[in-house]
Amino acid sequence: MNKFVLASHNENKVREFRQILSSKKIVSLNDIGFKKEINETGFTLEQNALIKVREVFNFSNNISISDDSGLEIFFLDGEPGVYSSRYSGLNARPIDNINKVLKKLGDTSMRKARFRTVIAFKDTKQERLFEGVIDGKISKKIRGLSGFGYDSIFIPDQFDCTFSEMSSDLKNKISHRSLAIKKLQQFINAK
Repeated sequence: MNKFVLASHNENKVREFRQILSSKKIVSLNDIGFKKEINETGFTLEQNALIKVREVFNFSNNISISDDSGLEIFFLDGEPGVYSSRYSGLNARPIDNINKVLKKLGDTSMRKARFRTVIAFKDTKQERLFEGVIDGKISKKIRGLSGFGYDSIFIPDQFDCTFSEMSSDLKNKISHRSLAIKKLQQFINAK
């Protein structure tokens, strides 16, 4: 079985990839002894995903995958976008980022948003990108305890609950990341 190196130290993200790509052997950066943080200097999700996948492929010489995700809020002209994980500063905690979003939105009723993920794939022959998008809105307060990142304030269209209030099985069926991973999976299976 081929080994796929996921360019992440985030165990929540690794778990999500493993659940969806259950027929593949997914290893994390921790598993291969890659300790450094990769500088995400791109201005788009696509650029950051490629930066990460290239660096990990060069280190491991194994098929590599990476992703970059962003919450895009229309009222805030697409913020936090590519800066989602560091919206409140370089060492921001998720709660700091969430609080900044809620403060900037205030009481406005214009809370339309979307989550977008771009996954990069690299092997010895090619690089490919896969995108997943889910539309929704931002809640007025934190709701739910599970998940990570902005999950506790994002309510996907057609639902009345945030990602944090959903079971992981349901979230993994509909999330932006799962949509992109499923496209990746179709590509891998067709090879």
